[in-house]
Amino acid sequence: MKYIKMITTLLLLAGAVSLISGSGKAESHDFESNEMGEFFIGETETAVFAGGCFWGVEGVFERLEGVEDVVSGYSGGSAETARYNLVGSGKTRHAEAVRIVYDPSQISYEKLLEIFFLVAHNPTELNYQGPDVGTEYRSAVFYIDETQKMKTEKYIKELEMKKRYSKPIVTQLEKLDAFYPAEAYHQNFMKLNPNHPYIVYWDIPKVRDLEERYPELLSQMK
Repeated sequence: MKYIKMITTLLLLAGAVSLISGSGKAESHDFESNEMGEFFIGETETAVFAGGCFWGVEGVFERLEGVEDVVSGYSGGSAETARYNLVGSGKTRHAEAVRIVYDPSQISYEKLLEIFFLVAHNPTELNYQGPDVGTEYRSAVFYIDETQKMKTEKYIKELEMKKRYSKPIVTQLEKLDAFYPAEAYHQNFMKLNPNHPYIVYWDIPKVRDLEERYPELLSQMK
């Protein structure tokens, strides 16, 4: 259950460097928009996905060639409550999410969607993933523009037509208003804690699945 993570949080808090500002509000990352309404950081583009505990989702995407940065955080709620101890109550409207900065010349948004839906999480689980229950663990794509929204809708329809899952896909499409980076001790959690019981049981299998099914997508530098 989510309490496994909460215990880990208590153990790590003493040495953690928080990304929460002194005012008690979380830092949000804004992006500059070009005339096409797309969001960029330099020559890269950005995707924001929520698929349960961000530890494992981050761990999957950070292994892909063309992905330059993956940050765990919160989307769907306000800055005032974008803190782990509050998000865990399920009352803040946030979802645990990851912000993926990628080079579209190396990997496409469509391919990121494929990895998200087929490897990183189970899109048929409504408001839970594995042992973690609550709306903060919902399946969601936080689209930045209408292009991302349409591509996501198209891909979901393709999965449904192919009957990829025996249950309905419950992934929510939500307009991205802001992304709030999570506390420092959540960042790169799988990479820094590969033997943590939660990681070993729930997240390492996702990475193994990625390695077996998509070896051509893996970065040799990570």
